[in-house]
Amino acid sequence: MSAASTSEPAPTPAWVGEAVDAYAAHLLRERDRSEHTIRAYAGDVRACLMWCAHDGSDALADVTLAQLRSWLGSLASGGAARATLSRRSAAVRTFFAWTTRTGRTATDPALRLASPKRQRTLPDVVSRDGMSAVLDVAAVAADDEDPIHLRNRAVLELLYASGIRVSELTGLDVDDLDRGRRVVRVLGKGRKERVVPYGAPADEALGEWLERGRPRVVVEGSGPALFLGRRGRRVDPRQVREVVHSLLAHVPDAPDVGPHGLRHSAATHLLEGGADLRMVQELLGHSSLATTQIYTHVSLDRLRRSYEQAHPRA
Repeated sequence: MSAASTSEPAPTPAWVGEAVDAYAAHLLRERDRSEHTIRAYAGDVRACLMWCAHDGSDALADVTLAQLRSWLGSLASGGAARATLSRRSAAVRTFFAWTTRTGRTATDPALRLASPKRQRTLPDVVSRDGMSAVLDVAAVAADDEDPIHLRNRAVLELLYASGIRVSELTGLDVDDLDRGRRVVRVLGKGRKERVVPYGAPADEALGEWLERGRPRVVVEGSGPALFLGRRGRRVDPRQVREVVHSLLAHVPDAPDVGPHGLRHSAATHLLEGGADLRMVQELLGHSSLATTQIYTHVSLDRLRRSYEQAHPRA
C-alpha cells in the first residue's frame, strides 16, 4: 500500500504547531479564556493552517485570503452548518488579528474574510403550564425524601428561576448562595461573575436539599460543591441533562429540551410577563443585547400564532 493511500494524518508542520501553541498560551495567560474555549479556537486555527500548509504555505506569512476562503468553502461543501462556519471564520479572524498585532505577520490575510450569517432559529421552549407541570412532577418525586429526588427538584427550580447555564449551575458552591437575599453568584462565560436572583419556590427546594438531602450524600471529598451525586461528587452537566430530560418525559406535549431549553423558557416567560429586555440580558449574562433579542422573536411568534387562531379577520 502506498503512503498516499494510508489513513494516517499528515504530520503537523513545525510552523503550524508553534503558531497554535503560542496562540493557545495567549488565550490562557492574557485573555483568561476557559479550557473549552481555548481547545475550540486552537482546533479551528490548526485545521485552517493545516489546510494552508497542504495548499503550499510554508509559513504564516505565506497564508492568503484566497486560501482562507478556499478552506471555508471546503467546509461548506462538506456540509458544515452556518453556525459552524461562522464560529471557525471568527476564530481565524481573531487569530490573524493577533499575529498581525504581535508582528508575527506583516499583514492580516483574514481582514476581509467574510463570515456567513448565522440562521436565527427560534429555540424550543416549555410553556408556562408545562413548566408548572414538570415542577410539580419533581416536587411529588421529592416527597419520598430520597436525597437525589430532593436534589433534582432543587436543580430544576433553580435552572428555571434563574435562567443560568448548566455549566454555571454545576460549578456552584454552597457559599455562592445568599438565601437571605435570594440571589446566587454565578461565574459565566469569559469568567465574568454576575449575581442572579431567584424566587421563593426555588429557595424552598434549595433549603430542603441543603437541610435534608445534601448531608446524606456528602463525603470527605465532596468539597464545597452545591449539587452532589449519590456518591458525593460534584454533579456534571451530563447528569443534569439526564435529570431534565427524564422529568420532562412525564409531561404530555412538552418539548424534549435540556437545561438550555429551561434557560430559553425562563427568558421567554420573563419577556412575556413584561420584563425589560436589558434586565433579561443582565440576568442571562449575555454580552450583547442582540443575543437576548431572539427571545422577543419567540414571544412575537407565539403572539402571531394566537392572533391567527383567535381573530376572525386574521
